[in-house]
Formats: sequence, structure tokens, C-alpha cells
Amino acid sequence: MAGRPRTTIGTYGTITTRRCKPSGWLAETRVRDADGRLRQVRVRGRTSNLATARLKNRLLTRPAFGAAGVLRPDSAFDDLADEWLGDLEIQDLADRTREAYQDRLRLHVRPAMEHYTLGEITTGRVERFLKSELAISYSQASHSRTVLNLLFAFALRHDAITRNPVEGTSPLPRPKNAPKALTLVQIAKLRQAAATWRTEPGLPGPRSDGQVRDIIEVLLGTAMRPGEVLALRPCDVTDGPRGMVAHVSGTVVFRKKKGVVRQTHPKTDASDRYVPVPEFAAVVIRRRLTTIKAADRERTVFANRIGGPLSPYNVRRTFREFVVLAGLEGTGISLRWYRRTGATVLARGLGTDAAATFLGHTSSKITEGYYIEPDLTVDQAPAALLDRTLRSGNSDGSLLAKPAVAAEEDLLDEIDQLEDGVPGDAVGADTAAGAEGEGPQ
Repeated sequence: MAGRPRTTIGTYGTITTRRCKPSGWLAETRVRDADGRLRQVRVRGRTSNLATARLKNRLLTRPAFGAAGVLRPDSAFDDLADEWLGDLEIQDLADRTREAYQDRLRLHVRPAMEHYTLGEITTGRVERFLKSELAISYSQASHSRTVLNLLFAFALRHDAITRNPVEGTSPLPRPKNAPKALTLVQIAKLRQAAATWRTEPGLPGPRSDGQVRDIIEVLLGTAMRPGEVLALRPCDVTDGPRGMVAHVSGTVVFRKKKGVVRQTHPKTDASDRYVPVPEFAAVVIRRRLTTIKAADRERTVFANRIGGPLSPYNVRRTFREFVVLAGLEGTGISLRWYRRTGATVLARGLGTDAAATFLGHTSSKITEGYYIEPDLTVDQAPAALLDRTLRSGNSDGSLLAKPAVAAEEDLLDEIDQLEDGVPGDAVGADTAAGAEGEGPQ
């Protein structure tokens, strides 16, 4: 004959109350702890309701006997944050991604949650926090949600909570009708601004050396990430009879205590790829290569005054001046828009799968041991399409004028998900990296 169903671990049975002498009430129940044992819990109060309320509060905050980890429902959120940060250090993450998570926790998530215990952080509290973040920007809310999800998944794995409170929150509504790609008119205005920036006679300070002007041409032609363009070296470029091919083999990042460095691998394994370069961008790279000595093939094509890689933050700062000079302030245009533009052209001209491969979202590495030269194995069709659409003279804007194709929106959204390991084009980061950069271009 089957007995009474066993109480689930972490839950309690029926609460009973009885009057006790000389006055007051006693509320009691049995709770099954993490070690599987049933324990009696009793609390007194002046009335039956008060005793019951005190008992429920005691059940919420009492230690979970037999728990294997250091985190419990009554642990402070700060304890969870510290444990998670320690775990983050041993995970296989890019340094900039790890720093982005740490900064997001320190600046946004921890200040909002630090006064709660884990048991007090409900779905409703998380929902209200995310709504306050969303009022500032979709990107801010999305990144905060990602970090909270990672934190509570960690707590869940350590039996500190029974469910992730982030999972029940409502989806974050994406901004509607947000521009995704540059128009040919905007491209022309930015080109003109880049060509004239800091070229006026008698202007105090260093004159433009044209590096950021050339960088945006390469970005436009290759749809690389900004850090990938800054990491290009002469030894990564092959210029053959069928056209130029650039090997994306690294990226430029800013690391705490080290400054700006060339990382010897790009953001992901799939990002290690060979990119056919349209002629208008190839002209720029060839001109830059003529200024570099044969002995310096390991240095970056775009470099500061001492030969080191350019600071991504200083490049962004200069580009923002281009945007103002072009009369496009308030549009939200950033360097990332060049990658979006290339993705849009390729998705509409060749399909989203071809665009994803070109962007490095799926593996497009040449098979190890393949005996054909890289420039003969790379499909030049994307480069031809980009050249026809985006070159400075006689460009064909028909693809940019077409409606979006299937899955294009998902492809472009993926570009915005920490493509550079940084939440957006962080304006405030320029100051932190300024000492490592090259100053005005």
C-alpha cells in the first residue's frame, strides 16, 4: 500500500497553529532540507496569524541544511556576484568580452540588486529593473538581461535558487524601423567629410594623415569589424591576378594594464577567414602598403606614430567628428554601420547564407592542408557586388533600395550583439584609452 507522498526537497508541509500557555500561539510545520531530512520548525506569536507569518519568514531565510555550495536563498546578491566573477576568470572568453561583463555588472546590475538576498529577487523585481534599463536604450536593457541571466544560471547550478527569475520576464521590444545600413547619400557625405577633415590652412595641431579616411573605405569594402581592419598586416594581404584577398587573422583590442594590442586571433574561430577585397578598397590598401618597409610586414597597415596598432577608441572619436562635419549628427551613425551596409548589400544580392559566411558568422576558413593558393580559392563574387554598389564613382544603389530579404533582419541583429566585445560604440571609453592612441589623425 502506497504511503503519503514524500515532501519535495526545499518545501514544507501543512502549517498548523495551536494556542500555547500562558498566552500566544505556536505555528509549526516540517520542512525537507537539502540533505533529504525532515526537520520541525516552530515559531511563536501573539496571534495565530502573526505566528504563521513569522514562520513563513523563518522558512524563507533559514539555512538550507545539507546544501553543497556556499550560496543559499538567504545569500546576498553581492555574494553571488563575487562567486560568478571568480568563475568568469577561468572561462574561455575573449578578454574584452570578460571585461564587458564585469563592467556591466559593476555599473548597472550590482547597484540595482546589491541590497537583496537571492530569495528576494523575484521575476517582478527583475522585470522592473529591465524596464528602467529599456527606458534608456534597448541595447542597455539587452546587455543587462544577458548578465543577469548568466548570474542566475550560475546560482541555479549551485542549488542556491530553484528557478531563474529572468526566465519569466517579458521579451524586450526591439526598436522598430531602426536604420540598419548607410545610404549612398550618407556614404558620399562621410567620404567628403573624411577627405576635408583637419585640412584647413592655418589650423592648429597636427594635420590629418588620412588613416581614418582610409579605414572607413576598407570597412565599407570588406564589412570587417573595426578591430579586424586595424589588425590587418602586410603579410595578411595577397594581391593576385584575380584580385586582392585579406586574411582576417586577428583583431585590435584594448586590455586593462596593457593598452592597445593586436590579438593574435579574431573574435571567434569562424571569424578567421579570407575576404575578397573590392577594387575601391584594394586601391587604398595598396597605397598604404607602399609606405611600409619589407622588414615591417608583421606590423599593422594602420599604425600610430611609434608603429603600434591604432586605438579603436581614437578611431571612433575621429569618425564621430566626420559625422558632425558631414551634417549627420543625431542619426546614430557609427563605424558599425559600415559592416551593416556590407551585410545588407550581400544579403540582398547573394542571400543571407553567403553574407553570413563573408562576415565570419559561419566557418569559411580554407581547409588545412589545401594546396591551392588562398587568392585562387576565395569567391570574388561578393567583392564584385560590393564594388559595384559602394564604389565612390558610378555606384549602383539598386540593392540598397530593395526591400529586406528573408532572415536579413536576424543577420543584422547578430552584428549588433557585442561584435567587438564591447556594448556598442562606447563614447566614454575614449578617455580611458587616449594615452595609448595616436592622437588626431
